[in-house]
Amino acid sequence: MTSESTRSLLIVEDDPALQKQIKWSVDRFESVTANDRESALVQLRRHAPAVVTMDLGLPPDADGVSEGFRLLEQIISVQPDTKVIVLTGQNDQANALRAVALGAYDFFAKPFEPELLNLTIERAFRMFELQKENRRLQEMHQPDALSGLITRDPEMLRICRTIEKVANSTATVMLLGESGTGKEVLARGLHQASPRKSGKFVAINCAAIPENLLESELFGYEKGAFTGAAKMTLGKIETANGGTLMLDEIGDLPFTLQAKLLRFLQERTIERVGGRQEIPVDVRIVCATHQDLKALSKEGRFREDLYYRLAEIVVNIPPLRARKGDAALLAYSFLRRFVQEQNRGTLNLNEGAVRAIESYGWPGNIRELENCMRRAVIMADGNQISAEDIGIDQPTEDQMDDSLDLRAIRDNAEKNAIIAALGRVNGNIAKAAELLGVSRPTLYDLMHRLGLK
Repeated sequence: MTSESTRSLLIVEDDPALQKQIKWSVDRFESVTANDRESALVQLRRHAPAVVTMDLGLPPDADGVSEGFRLLEQIISVQPDTKVIVLTGQNDQANALRAVALGAYDFFAKPFEPELLNLTIERAFRMFELQKENRRLQEMHQPDALSGLITRDPEMLRICRTIEKVANSTATVMLLGESGTGKEVLARGLHQASPRKSGKFVAINCAAIPENLLESELFGYEKGAFTGAAKMTLGKIETANGGTLMLDEIGDLPFTLQAKLLRFLQERTIERVGGRQEIPVDVRIVCATHQDLKALSKEGRFREDLYYRLAEIVVNIPPLRARKGDAALLAYSFLRRFVQEQNRGTLNLNEGAVRAIESYGWPGNIRELENCMRRAVIMADGNQISAEDIGIDQPTEDQMDDSLDLRAIRDNAEKNAIIAALGRVNGNIAKAAELLGVSRPTLYDLMHRLGLK
């Protein structure tokens, strides 16, 4: 249930009659009033209202807008999540747009219609609650080691539990998944959850370094080993001693180096390029690839014995399009981060944007979504982000399930609908129940029956 403090409304109006009229019109909310900038700031700190309605003409500049804009900037600075609705005159569109550009949630022309004003305020409360729930979901049910991973998809949550289980072991872990699915986030989480977290986490992309340089990058080299080797230099494996080494895109490791890596995995010693001394190294290997290493082994492009050395624990990471509810959840998270980075004030996703995000296939996975949200925050006009701002294709209809088991179809449809609804409203149970057309107790019962927590 929404707390009383979350539903508090601050009315800033210097005209006593209009102030009384507004308060009477919105009596469904717990409202407090103020008649100037100073008293408004006092009420803001005392009650921390979720929504503020304010007139721009405040004393001592009741006929101007300087005090109103100054108050708006202070509200956004003190409590940036507060939704400010500016009340303006019928012919004052320029100042209304300026207020929205500064971070106001919306504007409303006077004289106002009570029903429309109530609807606007209710929408502002819902947006405030949605963002609050989003932050709560990010903070709960996630170990510190995996704090960079945001998901509510059951398969991804199972993967998180797997990472936690294997973290304390010495097993080599192979992360399989498309580009942009979060393989490095999971690798770092594995490191942070392991006894090696005080050591270094070192990552190297085997596809990004030319073959003639990769050996020295991995194993290091002695002084004079080749032209330009002016001093002894440690390789990535030795640098990660006592910690974790991530070999990204391991499928692109040149065949000539695969034998040397296999020997290291067997003996746990290395020889630097140009050296003869065997150097013991204690490091955990985590590798990642988007390629099918078994198929590469059959083609003779990847050593089968190396594959089995690396694949002691294999984790298959699903693409974003297969994670029910995660696209919208991640979009809200990226929105909040980029709004702060770009100092954009208040920005929200409109309903069309959320639907487009949920329906799009995201071939570039999380990385593509992140880039789209960064661009949308930079390019969006006003305080609403649309599907056009995000720049993705229009929604397409999902393919129908070929299964004829009615009970399985119903359970699967209910599960997908609940996960999608929770994603759309950022995990708010009350709003998800409203969206699904059921009561909250019914939704809780369905979640329990379907194994959703």
